[in-house]
Amino acid sequence: MNTQNTDVHTISPELPAMFDGMKLAAVATVLYIIVRCLNLKSPTAPPDLTYQDTPLNRFLLKSCPQLTKEYIPPLLWGKSGHLQTALYGKLGRVSSPHPSGVRKYLPMQDGATATFDLFEPVGDHRTGDDITMVICPGIGNHSEKHYIRTFVDYAQKDGYRCAVLNHLGALPNIELTSPRMFTYGCTWEFAAMVGYIKRTYPQTQLMVVGFSLGGNIVCKFLGENRTNQERVLCCVSVCQGYSALRAQETFLQWDQFRRFYNFLMADNMKKIILSHRHSLFGGSPVKRIDLDIGRLYTATSLMQIDDSIMRKFHGHSSLKEYYEKESCVHYIHNVNVPLLLVNSADDPLVHDSLLTIPRTLAAKKPNVIFSLTLHGGHLGFFEGAVLFPQPLTWMDKVIVGYANAMCQWEKQKPPCQSVPLSESSCAEEKS
Repeated sequence: MNTQNTDVHTISPELPAMFDGMKLAAVATVLYIIVRCLNLKSPTAPPDLTYQDTPLNRFLLKSCPQLTKEYIPPLLWGKSGHLQTALYGKLGRVSSPHPSGVRKYLPMQDGATATFDLFEPVGDHRTGDDITMVICPGIGNHSEKHYIRTFVDYAQKDGYRCAVLNHLGALPNIELTSPRMFTYGCTWEFAAMVGYIKRTYPQTQLMVVGFSLGGNIVCKFLGENRTNQERVLCCVSVCQGYSALRAQETFLQWDQFRRFYNFLMADNMKKIILSHRHSLFGGSPVKRIDLDIGRLYTATSLMQIDDSIMRKFHGHSSLKEYYEKESCVHYIHNVNVPLLLVNSADDPLVHDSLLTIPRTLAAKKPNVIFSLTLHGGHLGFFEGAVLFPQPLTWMDKVIVGYANAMCQWEKQKPPCQSVPLSESSCAEEKS
């Protein structure tokens, strides 16, 4: 009788424990990556403030609590500057309202046509005064962007008239009337809008607000000419980079994925330029058009587009000259009205080295407050409990809160004090 030998394979008792350990290690690795990417261990904190101790600044910080209290972003994702920036870029805001405004058209001397949208206040201002916010959006943005609509609706309900510049060429349904579009620091269209507001509402006072690239434009506008500061109560700039020349090197670096953001913004600029190609290049020689368009198609960074297209709109001989002439860093020290500069430490677009500009300015000039939040990304600043953000952001609240405090100061300030406030003004008057 033959017996069949069979091999019996037994699993070592150590193997299941090893598999369980591998699963736990994989789960731990994933959780570690999530915690690191979402920055969950980062604490919440009030903004880091740089300012001189003056009566006006003390009053503003007391009257605008958003500047001194903790900014608390949504728990699960709000501490990631990338997610804050991405949510702003894709959605703009949550449950964005639709404020009703009137579009205005202003002919420029060079044949261009500037446009802005005018929104009247919904209710009376708390001080009873006529106050207009003149607003300059970010790169390639306009009054129809969700973050602008959300802010305008909030400001309207607080009694502010709002005038929002539409960057030249940014609105897809408005044709250009000259071979020129918006650039990094051209203030012509913003100046035309401000001039219109001053003429049409001779009693109104102005609050100047700029977002990202718009922050550069408004600070440059105020610093270019002292008369530009007349009837201006204050200025707020959010998430700007201050110096394009210094920023260009950081935009080619991969830390914080800045090079990737550079590519995305360049792609958006391509679309805007190509949508107006006939207006921008129609009068140029065919070979010149083919050369410029060819360089535009192959460009992978904003700097390449600026060098081949944008700088030529104003006749700059080089990219360096273009960035130097159009950056507010050379003008902002001339701004003497109260100035609030807001940035976020986790903004993936604005390198930390650029923040020495506002920090140094605030330490030297009594009219400047520099507020640096720990979180917020680029124009994000969402607030919320765990997952879902609130419709209004910290940014919306701090701008209106600062504006309200300035209006209140103007109403009750001592007769000898004027904006910008000097510590010595009262002493000089008393003597």
